Amino acid sequence: MSQDITRVGMAARYSEAAVFNGIVFLAGMVPERGDVDIRGQTEDVLQQVEQRLRECGSDKSRILRTEIFLTDIRDIAAMNEVWDAWVVPGAAPPRATVQAALANPAYRIEIVVTAAQA
Repeated sequence: MSQDITRVGMAARYSEAAVFNGIVFLAGMVPERGDVDIRGQTEDVLQQVEQRLRECGSDKSRILRTEIFLTDIRDIAAMNEVWDAWVVPGAAPPRATVQAALANPAYRIEIVVTAAQA
């Protein structure tokens, strides 16, 4: 028996999210502004994550896994300050954080999230 896949925020090349079998898969979320520091970019991206999760029937307490890409790993402490204030106490998901070149040189962070629907 086939399960339907729901796609959210579709563009020609990708979807902002896909939902399958109660699991929400978000695309890599990048900052909408490149002219702010890592803290500002992290806050921006986390707000986008929350919005997409809501649209897909989930929330940040239901995150199963997170992948964080930083253009400069030396930004990890500042990024972690924002992350620690945002993450639900007692519900911190498994997480990987790596340094990577991102598609736009103004981006300092990209976050990929997988979550369970509520």
